[in-house]
Amino acid sequence: MHTVAVLALDGVVPFDLSAPIDAFGWARLPDGRPAYRVRVCSPSPSGEVSAGAFTVRAPYGIEALAEADTIILPGVANPPHELPPGVAEALRDAAANGTRIASVCVGAFLFAATGLLDGLRATTHWAAARELALRHPKVEVDPNVLYVDHGRFLTSAGAAAALDMCLHMIRSDYGSTIAAQAARMSVMPLEREGGQAQFIVQDLTPAPAGATLEPLLVWLEDNCADDLTLDRIAERAGLSTRTLNRRFREQTGTTPLRWLHRARVRRAQYLLESTAYPVERIAAQAGFGSPTAFRECFRKVAGTSPQGYRRAFRSRESVKAGASTGAAAGPGRG
Repeated sequence: MHTVAVLALDGVVPFDLSAPIDAFGWARLPDGRPAYRVRVCSPSPSGEVSAGAFTVRAPYGIEALAEADTIILPGVANPPHELPPGVAEALRDAAANGTRIASVCVGAFLFAATGLLDGLRATTHWAAARELALRHPKVEVDPNVLYVDHGRFLTSAGAAAALDMCLHMIRSDYGSTIAAQAARMSVMPLEREGGQAQFIVQDLTPAPAGATLEPLLVWLEDNCADDLTLDRIAERAGLSTRTLNRRFREQTGTTPLRWLHRARVRRAQYLLESTAYPVERIAAQAGFGSPTAFRECFRKVAGTSPQGYRRAFRSRESVKAGASTGAAAGPGRG
């Protein structure tokens, strides 16, 4: 039987700990036998670790890592710069013996601290991606995906992305039929549309306070629905297009048009969440020249279609408002 060891360190995030336990626990072979043996282990001599509002007692020590086929690293509330004594060595030894290792959410910090992710692409919760990249510059951090699979090493984004990754591993181990049953028991689709970019409030990368572009950025955000060309933006700033591009890169790290596209996508996200307007109307109100251009840009920035984003994030209040006003007569194609 395939053995999964879930490593619980002090401060473990409860959901990160429980999600893989449940996902692998739901997997059943065709004859009804469990597909996995799941063991929770800890380096604590007593086995007790804090899990925020409660304490967990792990029945196994870190010696269980040497016997595992798969090791899961849940996130902890405050990821340490260094792992507890013996943990990094145990994980590196397991990796050398061919054990599959996967991290959940900010468990990527624990994984990266072993050095095993150096030179590899990895992901974590989008809100922690910048810190992970700063702490571990040898790791290529991608905040826009639900999980990254290098075969033996996997990393996942926040919360529910742990289930996506675990279902992916079950499918790799036993095939789609068993994975699909585990997905049904977890009340999860076997595959979700888009990546975690759809869950990110788009950062417009404001210029530092007092920077020369600050008034222009405010104007751009207020007027992003207008037909704005690079020449018109430069005219508003009183600069040549060449100087405008240079200052934008210096102060925001991007170009004027890319910044404008993100501002338009952010406005579109708000409209998709809070109104029942058709996609065509939202495209116009967000400043896109056509619904087709809107869909292409939205998918590139948010990682999903406008309609997919609306299904995931539209509030009940906007649904009720749309029904009462008749605005939901046609949300358009996503």
